[in-house]
Amino acid sequence: MNVLPLAIESVVAALLLLTILYCIRLSAQLKRLKADETAMKATIAELLAASGTAERAIGALKDVVREADQKLGERLRAAEHFSTDIQRSMDAGSDILNRLMQIAGAKPWLLGGEAEEEKPRPAVPDARAIAAAANAIAERARARVRAIAA
Repeated sequence: MNVLPLAIESVVAALLLLTILYCIRLSAQLKRLKADETAMKATIAELLAASGTAERAIGALKDVVREADQKLGERLRAAEHFSTDIQRSMDAGSDILNRLMQIAGAKPWLLGGEAEEEKPRPAVPDARAIAAAANAIAERARARVRAIAA
């Protein structure tokens, strides 16, 4: 009967050996987990810093967009104002041109056309007609100045 206690102690020793090996393996896994935890904490800290930087950058971009929108609005209003002024100037210039043509006599030969009465006169003459009318007026004014000077 000496064999039974020896067999039981052998089985207990084998189980203890397996337990020790399992503990060593578990300890190695825990060390890796601790190392991963440290790396994860560093990654989370970097991520928090990056998100803070991104939030500040987004705030700055919103400010820039708001400022650009204001400047664009101002420029659009100024452009509309200038467009209105240009339209008024063009209308006034057209009126002045029509008056000058009436003063100059606006003969068909001044407009670069022929002396046909059937042709309707365009509402706004082309650039050559304008230049011809202006030259005729200038020539008449020069002739008057020469006559007065003589």
